[in-house]
Formats: sequence, structure tokens, C-alpha cells
Amino acid sequence: MIPNCKHTAELLSQGQDRPLTPVEQLRLRLHLLLCDGCRNFSRQLEFMRRALRRYRDRD
Repeated sequence: MIPNCKHTAELLSQGQDRPLTPVEQLRLRLHLLLCDGCRNFSRQLEFMRRALRRYRDRD
């Protein structure tokens, strides 16, 4: 079962805090292949994570 956009957003957020299971990873990848909006959201999360790390590590 491929998750909907809401579930995909939850998986992307959870993936920031914990390792996703192999099944979750597969479902996430399948949805991201099909959904431009969720791919964009995923890129935005990654950008924010990198920006926060740089801010934290700047000193």
C-alpha cells in the first residue's frame, strides 16, 4: 500500500527522529516517485535540517 500525502509527511518527519523500517522506507520511496508535492516537501525538510546544523555548528 502506497501512503497518501498526509502519511508521507508524517513518515518524512518521523524519519528525522528515528530510523524508518524497511517497509516504511519502501512506501515512502514509492510515494515520492509519484508525488511532486511530497518530493518538494522532502527537499525542504532536508534543507532546513542542514541549515540548522550549520547554524548550530557555526561557533
